[in-house]
Amino acid sequence: LPTIITNCSNNYGPYQFPEKLIPLMINNALKGIELPVYGDGGNIRDWLYVEDHCRALLIVLQKGVPGESYNIGGNCEKKNIGIVNLICNYLDERLALKDRRPRTQLIKFVSDRPGHDRRYAIDISKIKRELGWEPQLSFEEGIRLTIEWYLKNRKWVEEILNGTYKKYYRKQYGERLNGP
Repeated sequence: LPTIITNCSNNYGPYQFPEKLIPLMINNALKGIELPVYGDGGNIRDWLYVEDHCRALLIVLQKGVPGESYNIGGNCEKKNIGIVNLICNYLDERLALKDRRPRTQLIKFVSDRPGHDRRYAIDISKIKRELGWEPQLSFEEGIRLTIEWYLKNRKWVEEILNGTYKKYYRKQYGERLNGP
């Protein structure tokens, strides 16, 4: 069986579950509630917009060599606190809180997860060199698209947070999953 392996960096974009950093910060900031940031906020991650990741996977399927492994990343390392500040500032300009205070005042540093890596990064030179792929969107453009998506899809987020999707799955698949 011909096999190709891909490894990726942190994805972000539409439909990401609300417990992940970027959607959590967007949704909490929209509600005007605390923005929990691990440690000192200095953890570094490489960020990849989900549509860039999809384009990379398609290229790997079309041009990749069976038996090879390709790293897919955004070539975009950012500190978590920088991302949180960017989200706060964008939302303050786009849709100010009722009390007009800056959302950066909502940031609360919380204890880091045990064993949490300080930095995640990935080298994309092989996929760039061999398959000609590199991310198309800048982080700033991708985060703008992501924030705008969450602004337009607040109902989807609330249905995730209140568990509505679980009711759907129980209704659709309950008997099939639990047996007769």
